Amino acid sequence: MNMRSSTSTVTFSNPFTLPGYTGELPAGDYEVLVEEELLQGLSFEAYRRTATYLKVRGKGAQAGRRELRATTEGDLTKALHRDADATEANKHGDAAPSPQEDTT
Repeated sequence: MNMRSSTSTVTFSNPFTLPGYTGELPAGDYEVLVEEELLQGLSFEAYRRTATYLKVRGKGAQAGRRELRATTEGDLTKALHRDADATEANKHGDAAPSPQEDTT
């Protein structure tokens, strides 16, 4: 079966978690590896996603190593949406409160 791989980069502005793994991952840029297989028997070329991995950098004694963490496209999308929501909430939370009108 013909396979192909592609990579992209996602950026998290806040620490985040992924289902199936304990602990938070730090904010930063992460490489995403997607593997797909060619669907046979069609009159056009089409691929089906078979795996999605997030490349995570090691910490402490594991610094310099990278780990491929299996995830799903849906879980990664949800984590990115949570990150965007948290970033937006932080922007509004840092705004100075408007002065209260004097009612006397």
